[in-house]
Amino acid sequence: MTVPLVIVGCGGHGREVLTIARAMDAGTGPPRWRLLGFVDDRPGEENLKRVHRLDVPWLGGVEWLRDAPGDTHHVIGIGDPRVRRAVAQRIDRYGVPAASLVHPDATLGDDLRHGPGFVAFPGARVTTNVTVGRHVHLNQNCTVGHDCVLADHVSVNPLAAVSGDCRLDDGVLVGTTAAVLQGLRVGRDATVGAGACVVRDVPEGVVVKGVPAR
Repeated sequence: MTVPLVIVGCGGHGREVLTIARAMDAGTGPPRWRLLGFVDDRPGEENLKRVHRLDVPWLGGVEWLRDAPGDTHHVIGIGDPRVRRAVAQRIDRYGVPAASLVHPDATLGDDLRHGPGFVAFPGARVTTNVTVGRHVHLNQNCTVGHDCVLADHVSVNPLAAVSGDCRLDDGVLVGTTAAVLQGLRVGRDATVGAGACVVRDVPEGVVVKGVPAR
């Protein structure tokens, strides 16, 4: 059955999510998604032009979902974990279920467990016994090793590497090309800067950068 889908956020990240939905439907089987359009409270003029070029409508603000048809699903195309969490909490009040999107070029272990709203971008690689929460985004060509736990709203940015047996708490952002070494924990709402190498646990709410990350 084809499921109506709305993408939340029509910036660059949201439009990348659109490419995942389209890639999932590019095979020979019946389409999985019927894209209704984007919702965004404050879309910029340039982003609206870019969405228009993709032949997808802007439906209005996020409140559009409050009165969406009963079988509509949503996926949040927002890169910032904290903003994504706030938007998810708002949409939860509307009762619109979250879809999970996995690009055909992503590789996920057979025993991956994930919550609703999970998005795996092309080239994402996840190995074995990994647990992933709600609205987690694994961006292009990142890796997540064995026995990891990624809590809700985590973002692992392009080319970042999370080694085995790590724990990333709610709202963590791992920046582009950063590395988290094996067995470490990154606390809630912490940010690992681009190119950083995490060699010890990271406290809640801090920003670390550099090699080693401080």
